[in-house]
Amino acid sequence: MSDPFAETLPSPAQYSPIVVRTQSHYVPVAPVAFDCVKFIIVRAGGARLFSEFGCLHINVGDVIVLAANTLCGAEPEGWLTTTTLYLDRDYVIDQVFWQYAARFKNRIDASDFLETQYSGPAQIVRLGESRAGLMMPWLDELSTLSIDGLRAESFYRAQSLLSAVLDVVVPNLDTTHQRVASTQRNTIVPSAPRHRAFRPLRSEARRVAELLANELDRRWSVPNLAEEVHLSPSQLRRVFTEAFGKSPIAYLTMLRAERMARLLEITNSPISVIAALVGWGDPDFAARQFRRSVGVSPSDYRRISRKGPAGSDPE
Repeated sequence: MSDPFAETLPSPAQYSPIVVRTQSHYVPVAPVAFDCVKFIIVRAGGARLFSEFGCLHINVGDVIVLAANTLCGAEPEGWLTTTTLYLDRDYVIDQVFWQYAARFKNRIDASDFLETQYSGPAQIVRLGESRAGLMMPWLDELSTLSIDGLRAESFYRAQSLLSAVLDVVVPNLDTTHQRVASTQRNTIVPSAPRHRAFRPLRSEARRVAELLANELDRRWSVPNLAEEVHLSPSQLRRVFTEAFGKSPIAYLTMLRAERMARLLEITNSPISVIAALVGWGDPDFAARQFRRSVGVSPSDYRRISRKGPAGSDPE
């Protein structure tokens, strides 16, 4: 199980807020999370998809929408072809800010709107084959424009194509129907857009993410992490959430679930042993956290991860 796209990310020199890739998958795809918003359009085939919404079937015409740093994996039912849009979170926030310019005072308002308006970090939009088919020429051109890194002279064309795609998908997203009040935080300076390959700007946030990734099995707390980067716990929560879209502990849970999935795939160790290796001493708690993050139980995931190319269990 692997993520084929991981090897094809643009280099920092080629960085663009819009990256589009079309791929076919014949073997299970491990749960992986990116520091960007993802729109995955199913073009052919089908699969079982597992993420925070649980385990659901996807088919031609479905669109999977994932917030930044949301784990998602798939078990193709024979084969699966998708086109995936990888959108920088700050770029998405800017689009929403200008879309509702009369309502918002700054980009923080737009970020809060996204968090309160849309109902979950992982959604499936069932557009249907005919409606999704309208987007295919736009997706193909977007993929061509971004294959070697989106050039500056092509940016407006790519943006217009992206807008056409979002015009079809976004009105069908589930919303919370919550009333979004105007902010009272006029004195807060909005964070600057990140000019990185899907990485946050604040060094403290990057450092905390590195600490968590390098010592998964440590019993971390927000005060511990805040002390490491010389911030107060409240400052760290704000800085880290702005950078990664999750609190430090929620991010740690995501990393542990991702590592646990990998160990379930490549080792025969008991689930309780693997849970301890990633920092969860209680196997029952580990199983609940894993299911919440990945969408299936550890034992089900181990079975899925060991399926062969044709979707059958190896002998």
